[in-house]
Amino acid sequence: MFTGIVEKSVSVLAIEDRPGYRRIILAAEWADMRHGDSVAVNGCCLTVAEMAPGRLMFDAIPETLSKTNLGLLKPGDKAHVERAMRVGDRFDGHFVQGHVDATAKLVAIHSEGEFRIEIEPPLEMMKYMIPRGSVSVDGVSLTIARLHKTTFEMALIPTTLQITQLGNHEIGWPYNIEADTISKTIVNWLENWKDSQ
Repeated sequence: MFTGIVEKSVSVLAIEDRPGYRRIILAAEWADMRHGDSVAVNGCCLTVAEMAPGRLMFDAIPETLSKTNLGLLKPGDKAHVERAMRVGDRFDGHFVQGHVDATAKLVAIHSEGEFRIEIEPPLEMMKYMIPRGSVSVDGVSLTIARLHKTTFEMALIPTTLQITQLGNHEIGWPYNIEADTISKTIVNWLENWKDSQ
């Protein structure tokens, strides 16, 4: 479980294609990290496969690579990282499981007055998006500022722009999105209830 409060953006040091998976090597290190710990990388929950001084290594299988933007990462890119919550930690963002629902394409950047990004998810994901509701975008807990028929906008504060890469991508970048788990639960329950009547 994560909160969507990205701890830092770190450099991708190397990508290694191996039989059946891809190893992602990041320039990250925490004194309390252990082999097997969970880390959200661009919002996707990955397991620490190996550690070395100044490096964390993760293995992503084809299923993960096909449903996220992790397959697009290359050496020199930056990725968002957040360690899993510990019992008793402060809860600052929203409940983020690290289970990416889909990718959503960056379709517009609005910078008049405030900096906003507008993204287009698969149409079936729009039912989970609500005004001023929460959504995880590349692992960042954000509030939906405006809903359109097929897209939604989020306003980014200067701190978010400084710590994350959300404002540095070109049009067309596929952000990893995870809809709010509470919204998904309610919508799925209502749909199943309606179908059973």
